[in-house]
Amino acid sequence: MSKRYLPFFWDYQITKPQLKNILKDKEGETSKIWAISRLLESAPYKEIWQYISLDELKKIFPKLRLKEPIKSAWQQALDVWTR
Repeated sequence: MSKRYLPFFWDYQITKPQLKNILKDKEGETSKIWAISRLLESAPYKEIWQYISLDELKKIFPKLRLKEPIKSAWQQALDVWTR
């Protein structure tokens, strides 16, 4: 049986269960920050919310390392959603 790797982690072989473990902070905060950054930069919008909630995103957002245009877009969205 072959494992199904997540396409938005194209340079790593990460499955859905592995990602969920990373997001539960089982791999440490640095891995969680990296994974959420990758989700926001590369995953389809609808798929992002399968892995994190808006509350989780708001809490960790200041720690994320995102490309500037993406960070700005997400910051604008969070500003609108949290009014």
